[in-house]
Amino acid sequence: MTVDPPARAATISGSLLSRDSRLLALATTRRFLRATVGVGTALAALVVAQAWLLASIVAAAVEHGDGLGRLWGRLALLAAVVIARGALGFLSEVLANRTAAGVKGVLRRDLAARLATAGPAGLDDARPGALATLASSGIEALDAYYSRYLPQVVLACVVPVVVVVALATQSWLAAVLVVVTVPLIPVFMVLVGHAAAARSEQRAAALDRLAGHFLDVVAGLPTLRVFRRARAQAETIRAVTERYRTATMATLKLAFLSSLVLELVATISVAVVAVAVGLRLLSGAISFEAALFALVATPEAYLPLRSLGASHHAIGDGVAAADRVLDLLGAPVPARPSGRTSPSGTAVTVTGLSVVHPGRSMAALDGVALEVREGEHVAVVGPSGAGKSTLLGVVVGLVAPTAGRVALGGVDLDDVDLAAWRAQLAWVPQRPHLFGASLAENVRVGSLGASTAAVRDAVHLAGLDDVVARLPDGLETALGADGATLSVGERQRVALARALVRDAPLLVLDEPTAALDGATEQAVLEALAAHARGRTLLIAAHRPSLVALADRTVALPSPRRAS
Repeated sequence: MTVDPPARAATISGSLLSRDSRLLALATTRRFLRATVGVGTALAALVVAQAWLLASIVAAAVEHGDGLGRLWGRLALLAAVVIARGALGFLSEVLANRTAAGVKGVLRRDLAARLATAGPAGLDDARPGALATLASSGIEALDAYYSRYLPQVVLACVVPVVVVVALATQSWLAAVLVVVTVPLIPVFMVLVGHAAAARSEQRAAALDRLAGHFLDVVAGLPTLRVFRRARAQAETIRAVTERYRTATMATLKLAFLSSLVLELVATISVAVVAVAVGLRLLSGAISFEAALFALVATPEAYLPLRSLGASHHAIGDGVAAADRVLDLLGAPVPARPSGRTSPSGTAVTVTGLSVVHPGRSMAALDGVALEVREGEHVAVVGPSGAGKSTLLGVVVGLVAPTAGRVALGGVDLDDVDLAAWRAQLAWVPQRPHLFGASLAENVRVGSLGASTAAVRDAVHLAGLDDVVARLPDGLETALGADGATLSVGERQRVALARALVRDAPLLVLDEPTAALDGATEQAVLEALAAHARGRTLLIAAHRPSLVALADRTVALPSPRRAS
């Protein structure tokens, strides 16, 4: 199927406008656009006034021989116009920076709220590294969109119209030539901009892959070193980085070439007007002052469009990031009503539970039944991949079930207030996340109001006394990003201390001793057994020593492929 050039240009233009439409729909952006239209109109009037004053002053000096004594009034007015243009440009920059800061803050706040609301169930295709890049450097790239692109869009719409009207009063031929040639720049801009947008999206995708893979490698570096696979992963990172470099250089090459095309079109257009005005001046059909005004004002009609073409390439990363954020914000959140009923008690009843993660053909859980009575200790066992962690994720409200009935604290999952339910439980995942704060602050994540004495007790029960003893500032020692100064087993014990300081009636533990040595594990299990008396305990376990804590076990079968 063939598409004629006008239709293709219209299609491309529509796609580019649709990319910006959601940003333009933001209330902050609309207010900024209204202010920018006012500033742009005033700047257009000042452009014409400056051109007229320059032509008038030069004509008076050349044709009439006027000296400074007779020109000082117009010179002072010209200086005032130049100062006013500078002041309006500064005002536009201030408005743009404030708007950009406001929009970036709103997007980051809404993204954080969306991640907190959706949880892992609603973000199966989003990798932590990509999300971190998106929320930081991705959204930060919106500065160019507000400070350079949108003001130039307004100026490109207003200035050429005002200049053409002013030219028509002095030289109808110059006005006609500008009207004919000005549209050539947007046409080339749209055609080139489509290719630039595609390049920017490729570059953003390459950066997402690089960030996600790098974060995964860093997180699993200890394991990679044990199995002597660190060097192989370094080669993989090098290959991904090379693809990102190639995509970046391709984007830059296209930006330079497209800028050259736009500059060439604008330069030729100005030259055509200059030749036509010069010929009319030689024939006496136009005055020297009018011809000079046309020559001075004509480049001003093309300048906003040339600047728009140059700034359009700078917004690709920011707009792509904003699109990704708005896609995440607009994606449907798993239906999990909150605020309906507060569960009473810590009993858990699961009947016919099935979970199939999006994009997977294998069911993580298939027809699972489980009952945990109040105060009972239950261990969930089964082979790796049987869905133990998924089952615990459903219980704590982090994974949405595909089928089956789940009752938490006697309340059906569809009616449960998740905030009230989570207030009754303490959760220890397989891979806990630690913050770059002190050890005490990381433990207090479990209970923000916990006293120092309660933190010390939880640390002692979790077997962290030896860790505290070797840290330079004890409990107040900063642990680094994700507990970088601790081993995997020590990070697990910090997560366990969080659960113990919470003093919740339900403990949900996912392999809490998997990375501990035998002696440390025995001490932790003794403390955990004492702490769990009178509480409900649900454990995902492989080790027999951990299973021994339970009153009974529930075995999960190996998963089968989803139908």
